[in-house]
Amino acid sequence: MENILYVAVGEEMKQNKPLLLWALKYSEGRKICIMHVHRPANTVPIMGTEFPASTANEREFRAHQAIQLQKILEILDEYRQICCRRGVQAETLFAELNCVEEGIVALILQHGISKLVMGAAADKRYSKEGIVARTDHRTDVCSPGWTPQSSTSRGSFDAEGSSRYSTCSSSGVRDLGRIPSLTSEGSHEGSEINEAIFQTNEHLHRPSAPPLADGISDYSHFTQSEESRPDAENARLEGFPAGERLAKAEKVAIEAMRRAQVWESLHAEEVKQRKDTEEALAREKEEHKNVNKRLNHALEDIRIASDKISSLESQIAESDSMIKGWELRMASVLDLLQTYRKERDEVVEKCDKALKEAEELRRKQEEATSAETPQFFSEISFFEIKEATRHFDPSLRIGEGRHGTIYKALLRQTVVAIKKLHQNKVQDPSGYQLEVDTLSTLKHPNLVKLIGSCEEAQAFVYEYVPNGTLEDRLRCKDNTPPLSWQTRICIATELCSALVFLHSSKPVGILHGDLSSAKVLLDANFDSKLCGSGNCYLLSHDRILNDNITQSWGAEPEGTTLPYLDPEFLHTGELTLNSDTYSFGIILLQLLTGEPPALGIKRKVKCALDAGEFQSLLDPLAGDWPFEQAKELAQLALRCCELCRETRPDLKSEVWTVLEPMRALYGRSGSSQLGSEGHSEPPSYLLCPISQEVMKDPHVAADGFSYEAQNLRDWFERGHDTSPMTKLNLKHRNLVPNHALRSATEEWRLKSVYTVFRSSTV
Repeated sequence: MENILYVAVGEEMKQNKPLLLWALKYSEGRKICIMHVHRPANTVPIMGTEFPASTANEREFRAHQAIQLQKILEILDEYRQICCRRGVQAETLFAELNCVEEGIVALILQHGISKLVMGAAADKRYSKEGIVARTDHRTDVCSPGWTPQSSTSRGSFDAEGSSRYSTCSSSGVRDLGRIPSLTSEGSHEGSEINEAIFQTNEHLHRPSAPPLADGISDYSHFTQSEESRPDAENARLEGFPAGERLAKAEKVAIEAMRRAQVWESLHAEEVKQRKDTEEALAREKEEHKNVNKRLNHALEDIRIASDKISSLESQIAESDSMIKGWELRMASVLDLLQTYRKERDEVVEKCDKALKEAEELRRKQEEATSAETPQFFSEISFFEIKEATRHFDPSLRIGEGRHGTIYKALLRQTVVAIKKLHQNKVQDPSGYQLEVDTLSTLKHPNLVKLIGSCEEAQAFVYEYVPNGTLEDRLRCKDNTPPLSWQTRICIATELCSALVFLHSSKPVGILHGDLSSAKVLLDANFDSKLCGSGNCYLLSHDRILNDNITQSWGAEPEGTTLPYLDPEFLHTGELTLNSDTYSFGIILLQLLTGEPPALGIKRKVKCALDAGEFQSLLDPLAGDWPFEQAKELAQLALRCCELCRETRPDLKSEVWTVLEPMRALYGRSGSSQLGSEGHSEPPSYLLCPISQEVMKDPHVAADGFSYEAQNLRDWFERGHDTSPMTKLNLKHRNLVPNHALRSATEEWRLKSVYTVFRSSTV
């Protein structure tokens, strides 16, 4: 024990740290033992209020003691850390007593402490030569003659060597023993606390004396209290016997427990009320917040509504002003409208009068067609025919039929097709003239136009159609590209339109009688042109029977194309308008299947429809046919090919009503129309190749094509010496008026104006 220096410290780190540092400075290598006496509190904090310990229950009291003990251990650990940082091993010694001085004395006696540092901080009165402070007070802190008594009160002790020392009344001394340093080897984690508690009895006893001040700053305080101890201790021991103290302690404990229960009940009720109050207050605050928010929103809405009202009032004022202005304008417009209506009525009346005059002139012109050649029709000399065909050079031959041979020729700077009748088909002058007069009146965009004739050569001059026949295009002759299914629908519709036009001609209907895919020509835009008009037959009034049957003029059954021939013709030798319907049905089957018109094509298509295999029979070169529409066309074609004429459909009322909607949906716009009403779109031959507009003054150039005169002159002025169509050099720049084309253009314009005017006035 001689090598251990004990340092007595209090709970206040700030006040006791200088003392510890002074001890460390002058320890001269000794071990340090930090000593502390804890005075337990005689009050317990409950809900922020200090209550006497006698009124608290045991659980609360022990909890408070545990908290205080933990706090003391933390303070001692901080003192020990200071020593460790100075490189000195330190231990702790701890006791718990109501009287701090008594606790220090007890520890001195118990552990035989000979060197103790306590009291004031180091100053001039301390020197390095002495460990014990040099003060005016007594320096013999511990007397070797003191020994603890062997009575039941473990906290009391007697001083044999002197009568000046006596024990203070206490509830006991808790000797926690010596707490080894955290830095010492072999020590346990934390501090070991010896829980030997010196008590007067086994029951809980609360201290009755008021506590002394924490920490003893000077040794003189200890000596003064030491002198007054014996008298106080003797008086306490004589006045309170042990039994009376025990009964009083039990009574106090019971009362404390009762009060604790009351306090717990009051505390729980208060906590509940406080919680309810806080919740109600929170709800009120939230409701108040929501009310304020709604109020702010309402105020904002009112402000916005006020702004809108102001804006609307301004707009209403502007609208009222505008309405007044529009009312004035409306009144003036109504007056102007009445004026225009009167003028329109006058114009309509004049137009109707002009139309009546035009119809009268047309009627007179039609009456004179049998005696005069139309203005747009040209008589061509035999010399011009021979010159154009190079004396009927076989190299210019582009086709040959049983009625004659067709040559491609350049006549009057225009590419034409000249058909020269065979010698065995030469007609007498009256018959030839009748055919010329009939064919020259046929004006339909889907009929090959007759532009001239030569009676001496028994020849007809037609417009030239460059893309050959439908039969060749279906066979892809000369590797020409196949026709799409959209184009085929248009061709069928245009062919039906041409047949309806022929059958509806006035005053007599015209029967083609030799209809086949070889008689259908295709122009540069793949518009169909029906030819073979040289074999057409007029149904005169005196030859029309009730069943609409007539004998063809000079028709020879063996000369007709057999697959297209009406089967009833083989039995009766008579052709009717329904004969063209049969031939049209065969052509329609060709367009669908792409197969040649063999005798078994009808049976093949019918079997495929019945077996549900018609899809495989469609021509794949045409593309992806819409199956339902293709099936409808096939059924329509089979009806046209019925053996009995009476069961075949009417071309105008039944066939056309099926084809025209399909053409409008899938085909080219403005392709065909029925009868002689004309087209909303002009025929391609009326368009100038340069401007693609209807020509007003058509002229023929050196390349044989017709152009608008002014457009072609502009072409030359821009430095071009080539043809706009062929891109070849022109031999000359001379232009020849095309009177026939000009007449056709004027006629088309007149019909278009009439149609538009009538539709606008209906």
